Amino acid sequence: MPPVSKRTQRSRSYDPDRIRTAVLAQFDHVHRAVVTLTPEQLEQPTRLGEWTVRELAAHVTMAMRSVVRGVAAPAPATRDLTLLEWPLATRRYAGDVDHDTREIAEAGASDPAALAALYEETGRGLAEALEAPGDRLVVTRFGGVRLADFLVTRTVELIVHTDDLNDATGLAVPYERQALAACTRLLADALAGKAPGGSVEVRVPPYAVVQCVEGPRHTRGTPPNVVETEPLTWIRLATGRTTWADALDAAQVRASGERADLSALLPVLG
Repeated sequence: MPPVSKRTQRSRSYDPDRIRTAVLAQFDHVHRAVVTLTPEQLEQPTRLGEWTVRELAAHVTMAMRSVVRGVAAPAPATRDLTLLEWPLATRRYAGDVDHDTREIAEAGASDPAALAALYEETGRGLAEALEAPGDRLVVTRFGGVRLADFLVTRTVELIVHTDDLNDATGLAVPYERQALAACTRLLADALAGKAPGGSVEVRVPPYAVVQCVEGPRHTRGTPPNVVETEPLTWIRLATGRTTWADALDAAQVRASGERADLSALLPVLG
């Protein structure tokens, strides 16, 4: 899939202070839950292929430690990735992510005590790293990225994997509202960038409304093609955790109009 065209990108502003607070709060929610897991729970399967809960928990620290490493490294000379290019770019690095996650799980998260220590260390490093200015360029596996933009992508990592953790363990790890909002909005904007147009209106109340898909553009009254769902269902659709058909069958999505079928456009992440 080619990168999102510069002409079709839709800019959305995020408050850097709120995003910093949201990232720290959501990581803390996950941290508090992970340290309660027993060895047996850590070996439970997840919906993420061969990953167990242990790999999932390790991956969350890896996603946050990427911020720490990025800030610690010398600032790159160029900005190589914009915020709206990130969702589609993740697909290129899926193999590397899986490999790195397994290494961390085997070494730094080998048992509950080691995992707890890893989370403690990651939390301290993350808090220190987030003192850097948001406009600073940081090193990531995607190239140079603005720290403020990279932190928005971390809300996606945290919310998506909080949902994975809840699904695998039956826990009720909370979703920090600002992190959930940013995650929902970025994935909705990524859909609009992937399928630019104005014939379909996608609503994810209370956080996002976007127009997408080529065709007659709607400007007044009720749009003829509307898709509406709630945030977690949208996030699961956008990340491939659930399918369009399953969400429709479960009445988790309301779709009206001949163009209101997003199945060919999903997932948008990875």
